[in-house]
Amino acid sequence: MSEKPKHTHEQNKLLKRLRHAVGAAINDFNMIENKDLVMVCISGGKDSFALLDILRRLQSSAPIEFSLVAVNLDQKQPGFPADVLPNYLESIGVNYRIVEEDTYSIVKRVIPEGKTTCGLCSRLRRGILYRVAKELGATKIALGHHRDDMIETLFLNMFYGGKLKAMPPKLLSDNKEHTIIRPLAYVKEQDLIRFAKMQEFPIIPCNLCGSQANLQRQAIKNMLQEWNKLFPGRIESIFSAMQNVAPSHLMDNKLFDFSNLQNNQFLIDDGDIAFDSEDFSKHISGKKIINILDTRIS
Repeated sequence: MSEKPKHTHEQNKLLKRLRHAVGAAINDFNMIENKDLVMVCISGGKDSFALLDILRRLQSSAPIEFSLVAVNLDQKQPGFPADVLPNYLESIGVNYRIVEEDTYSIVKRVIPEGKTTCGLCSRLRRGILYRVAKELGATKIALGHHRDDMIETLFLNMFYGGKLKAMPPKLLSDNKEHTIIRPLAYVKEQDLIRFAKMQEFPIIPCNLCGSQANLQRQAIKNMLQEWNKLFPGRIESIFSAMQNVAPSHLMDNKLFDFSNLQNNQFLIDDGDIAFDSEDFSKHISGKKIINILDTRIS
């Protein structure tokens, strides 16, 4: 059996960047603790493959001890290559479990033809994975959502749901029995695309169920990609904003007690800008300002 070729300098930089980003997210949000059993949900897409790969690499250098188990839910979609994931998981020597549940037939029976099946499918999948996590004794459930997923969800909620809400890096399940983590929270999708090609993951197409694409999410993705071309650095600024929230400068009475705000209280969230023009130049480099101005003029 021939050995894989050694990574190039650029590939090593990519791997180092991914490990650093995942390690930082785990540390910042205390995602994985000593003796945790982390159930890594594997769909067959690039994100979950990368998540499992990076977590396995971190195991050897982490200052804590944790275990991994990869779990795939085979929902019996027509054409699903059932042998791909078991073969891959066995080849890398990871503990895994394949769960077979015919949710495809349930969804097709309940949802009228032509309607999107994603909502019901997601609810069924979530319930099954929670059950499996309990059976395995998993203390954390790791999902493969990345930085771009989180930003897209922010705009989806703003534009279509009227909420300032995104995907949290760590949350408690509705039944309060499971902690869900997203270790790829700091990782760019473009890096995951490059990493998947570099590692030659056996990607399984995500359109096997034949359901319609999420047109709203695709519209948001297209918008962000266009912004990234016209205004370099804007995506990074948006993601930074998600980590620097000023509740006193929004309008949610549940987050900030506007009713009891009194004179002589301490200044909060950058103080008073009621009579000032906003100045964001300190957050943008001179080169980026020139790029933005040039784009507006043209």
